[in-house]
Order: sequence, then C-alpha cells, then structure tokens
Amino acid sequence: MKFRFDQTLTKEDMRQLSLRHIYEHFGYVHYKMNKFEEYDLYAENKDFLAGDKIITFTDTNGRLLALKPDVTLSIVKNYIDVPGEVKKVYYSENIYRTSRNTRTYKEIMQTGLECIGDLDVYQTAEVLMLAAASLEALGESRYILDVSHMGLIRGFLQELELRPKHEEMFLSLLRKKNVHGIRTLFDSIGTGDELRETAIALASTYGSPESVIEVLRESSLNDTMDEALDELETICRILEAQGADGVHLDFSLVNDMSYYNGVMFRGYIEGIPSGVLSGGRYDELLDKMGKRRSEKSGAIGFAINMDLINGCAEDQEEYDVDVLLLYGKAAESEDFDPEDLADRVNTLIEEGYSVQAQKNPPERLKYRKLMEYLPGGVLK
Repeated sequence: MKFRFDQTLTKEDMRQLSLRHIYEHFGYVHYKMNKFEEYDLYAENKDFLAGDKIITFTDTNGRLLALKPDVTLSIVKNYIDVPGEVKKVYYSENIYRTSRNTRTYKEIMQTGLECIGDLDVYQTAEVLMLAAASLEALGESRYILDVSHMGLIRGFLQELELRPKHEEMFLSLLRKKNVHGIRTLFDSIGTGDELRETAIALASTYGSPESVIEVLRESSLNDTMDEALDELETICRILEAQGADGVHLDFSLVNDMSYYNGVMFRGYIEGIPSGVLSGGRYDELLDKMGKRRSEKSGAIGFAINMDLINGCAEDQEEYDVDVLLLYGKAAESEDFDPEDLADRVNTLIEEGYSVQAQKNPPERLKYRKLMEYLPGGVLK
C-alpha cells in the first residue's frame, strides 16, 4: 500500500512543515513539552503571561498543576546556562488561555522559537530574520514586522525620572500613540520642552528603519538610547541585506520592563486584522528565574498564533475529501466483494486522491467528486 502524502496534507499541515523547514535549516531543534506544569511556575510570573486566568487541577500526589498557558516559561525553567553557548529550540504546542471575547477558556495552537545563551547582535538579528521568514511563508510574501527597542524607552525614562504612577500613565499613552494625552500629562507634571518633543517623536514616528533612526538620533538624550539605536541600525541592515523588506520601526511596542529589555517586535500578514506573531528579548526573566550565570547570557524568541491564521475565513479548506465513494447498493447485493472495494479505494489513493468510502452520503461532508461502487464491481 503506497500513499502520496503531499496530496493529503491540509493547508495547516503545510504551514507547519514550512515553518519547521525554515527553523531546522538555521539549526533550531524541536522542543516537546508536557501539557501541564506546576502552578507555581505561572503564579510567580503572571506578569509575563498574556492573561492571568490559568486552568488548574490537583495531581494524585496533591501537587497543584496547571494546563500550560505559555511555552517560554517551561523552556527557561529547563534551561541550563553554559557560558559561551547558545541554545536554539522551536516548538509547536497547544496552550490554554482565556478568550478575550467570550471569557471562556480556549485551546490555541502556538508555534515559535527561543534562542537563549551567549547572545550577540547576530543572534538577535537571526531571530528577527526567522520571524520575517515565518511571516513571509504564512502570508505568501505580504507581511509587516514592526520592531521596537526597550533600551530606547529605558534610556528616555532615565531622563524623565517620573513617579511610578506617572511612568505607568506615560507608557500606557505611548502604547496607544496618544500624542495629545502625552502633552496633557507632561503639562500637568511640568516636563521640559526637550523631553516633551522626544516623547512625541517616540509615539508618532513610524516607518522604514532608515528614516525613523535618523529622526530619533536627533532626539537621543543619553548613551542608553544611543546604544539601542546602534543595535537597531545594525539589525535592520542585516534584515535588509537578507531581503526582509516588510520591516518598520514602531516604538509604541512596549512590554513589561521587569521582563523585557531589548528588541520587541510584532508581525502581521494580509487579511488578518490583528498581530499573528509577537516576540522580544527577555533577559530579565532569566534573572528572575535564577538561570543567568553570565552577564552575556540573554534570551529572545517569538510565538505565532496559528489558530488566527488557520481560522481565517478565506483560508478554509474548500473540500474535506477529493472523492466520496458510495457503495451502499453494492453492499446490499449477494455478490458484494469488500476486497475488491478495498482495491478500488487504494487505487484512487495511489493516483493522488483522498477518498472516503461510505454506504450513504454523510451530512455536511464537502467533496470534489462523487463516485459509486455498484453491484458487480462497476465503478462510475
């Protein structure tokens, strides 16, 4: 019995194979994990998670376990920092989170990768190259990869010296690109003109790396901001040289600074209104989990919400099966030969068709072609 698997793979299967092909060519190794972890792992790092609702249950030995809402935490938990080495893994796992719309729990297929260890600017750029390549493969070349850098935000906050509540307000306004709100906030706390203009530049400047970096160079206030811009410029030159032409800089991308410290990025593909890919550098998580033995050690990665892509209305499979083969009449005859029916089904499969043999047509089954296996072995 021979099968042509390339003819039976769904679009979802082809996407996963395409991403796996990309990651393995860059030396990333497949990472497999359990469906659940000890609850404490997530409880201690709730700020790192996309939501605070976690499905828990008690194991037979009394331990409180949780269905995994995140993969990165599990990878970091099992990571051993070896100076001078870099661990590169990719995964395709189901995670369990609360739906923002229905507030019910849902299972989400997530594919992504993590690069942990002695990171340098090349390793960082490689992860962004793989993010761009993933979006290109999933979106058939039409994609946008928005990139930011937490170092630029950190450097600016050093100059602002805001109270915690004002800092939180500013970051919220920055995420929303609310220039008017930033002006109002800075007026109320008496911030100077130079800081005000830099904040507005961060919130409103968006576009190609070359144009954005040029603008922000003029607004840089200290070495921290300069270093972030230098790293961004190097990374963007590498991306451009490797053909990643959908990259834009957007400094409204801001995550929790108790975890994230370097580049941040979010990816979009045509036809889906929300981001399908998100990632960034999270060295602070290594510190918090006691996994950092060297100052050079860092971590960066990204995750793709495959359910958003696979669930796109325009992307639904047109047919469930190529051939619906009905044999009800033949089965009722005295000379019905199930062995001959099996041969006919396998012949169609070897010719590259997917076949569902049924006595009667199933409800809601979508098929390209209807065939009948009639008494006497006649196929029409």
